[in-house]
Amino acid sequence: MHIAFLGLGKMGAAIARHLIEANHELTVWNRTPERAQSLLGARIANSPADAVADAEVVFTMVIDDAALRDLLFDQGVLQAIPKGAIHVALSSISVALSDELTAEHHARNQKYLGSPVFGRPNIAEDGKLWVAVAGESHAVETVKPLLESFSRGITVVSSKPSSAHALKLGGNFLITSMIAALSESMIYAEANGIEPELFAETANNALFRSPFYESYIKLMVHPPEQPGGTIALGDKDTRLYLEAAESAKVQTPLGDLYRANFERAISAGLKDADWAAGYYELAKTTNRANTH
Repeated sequence: MHIAFLGLGKMGAAIARHLIEANHELTVWNRTPERAQSLLGARIANSPADAVADAEVVFTMVIDDAALRDLLFDQGVLQAIPKGAIHVALSSISVALSDELTAEHHARNQKYLGSPVFGRPNIAEDGKLWVAVAGESHAVETVKPLLESFSRGITVVSSKPSSAHALKLGGNFLITSMIAALSESMIYAEANGIEPELFAETANNALFRSPFYESYIKLMVHPPEQPGGTIALGDKDTRLYLEAAESAKVQTPLGDLYRANFERAISAGLKDADWAAGYYELAKTTNRANTH
């Protein structure tokens, strides 16, 4: 299958490697060409429009709505995608943009799938992401083997592409909820003479038995040198969650609190800190300030 892949950050490059290893013909493009050169076996396109010109499937994995809009509208990708080809949007984008892209692709006789992924870059490297996909059933069945090459599981959400992006934003809200709960409880534990990591690991083993909790506890206590996800990304996804909730007339008291905390973290210079470790650091700093 002839595939175009646009966006080769940490996540995108890892996913693209799995597609190459599955013996697919891959044409790639990235804003910084150096990243593309590390993908042995892929053809490097001079422009994103050139990359998609003969593609049957187009994957996009970019940072946010603005980057995807620039790629599709300003750089001519929407016009260059062949009729009948399938655009698979892997990024965490807004429900509103996903709905807009559904209409835009339909008007051009192209197929569009919302297909955001759950997992950090190291999970992508291992080919163990979880994929939420939504859209026309025939298009979903066509790309399923491709999604399986870099995932440990797939959830088919509905025939509406934006439902997959709504699911992803709701999932990321739960990640932030976990981080916030761990932060507060670990500070509580330390104030009562309990080593925070010991407390969190004991609670996980006794209650949740979750490898996800286990990995995030380690991230919070031992921040990585290279964050897999940053405070800035957490803030972006929380904002998109709140926008989608407001559009659906859903109240979000916890989401409002998390957004305020992300904004405080950014103001405190933690924008590029790890999503989990930075949130924990902010909670510790706030607690110290309030007790002195």
